[in-house]
Amino acid sequence: MRGGAVSLIIAGMLLLSGCNEEREAFTIEVINGYTPVKHQGKSETCWVYAMLAAIETEHIMRGDSVHLSAAWVEHMMEQDTLVPQSKRGMGATLLNLINRYGLVPYDAMPHRDDPPPHFAFMLGARYTPLEFAHSVYAPDEYIGLGCSNDHPTGQLYEPLLPDNWEHHQLLNLSADSLLTITELAVRQHHGVCWEGDISEHGFDWKRGTARLSLISGSTSDDHCMAIVGLARDSEGSPFFIMKNSWGKKNPYDGLMFMSYGYFKEKTIAVFLPYQLVLN
Repeated sequence: MRGGAVSLIIAGMLLLSGCNEEREAFTIEVINGYTPVKHQGKSETCWVYAMLAAIETEHIMRGDSVHLSAAWVEHMMEQDTLVPQSKRGMGATLLNLINRYGLVPYDAMPHRDDPPPHFAFMLGARYTPLEFAHSVYAPDEYIGLGCSNDHPTGQLYEPLLPDNWEHHQLLNLSADSLLTITELAVRQHHGVCWEGDISEHGFDWKRGTARLSLISGSTSDDHCMAIVGLARDSEGSPFFIMKNSWGKKNPYDGLMFMSYGYFKEKTIAVFLPYQLVLN
């Protein structure tokens, strides 16, 4: 399926280099494959979309054509009495949910009001939802990383956040180390799920950029996005390219550019392949 991955990469390059007076000029260094940008609507399930997008990018860059259903996950959440009514969670919550309830391709259940399928079909093979989930995600394939001044670096800690109702633990790194390993993951074409603060004035969906302006001094747990590339602005400053889940009505058809400075100050967690930490 390598051709599918290449077409997605080329489409991303054309998207980001198109002429538009509202767009700030960015030079693209890396753009990994990704599926079309989605819209989470009024639900608070950005973490579902972001973690699924990270898994999709991981497989696309391996040469597999994978497109996953967020609607299936939301339906399964409604069957689980432990899931809060808000349906909020973290990237690791998505991994636990698909371990319990499985997963199906996007085409099998693209919308929330579609009937949930009993089987998933891909490349002529039939899977149960659990079998399909295990074909695209292996238990312990991803690790959560964070940066907390309240805990020793190199140790696990539990972020005390309402979204962390499953009591996930993150490996604590310095801000510089967290940035370095995240950049390395993107350069090596891995999928990454980002979770952090978007309450700052420098986060501007309409402009499609996130830069530090006046820092509030606190970091809230507001939103999740997938990281799909790297870029530099006209002054040479580095940025991550983020795949958001608010539709395509911004200058970059739903993508955003987050400065490294914003990332260092406003990241709660990233979820990326465990092998990168071992190496």
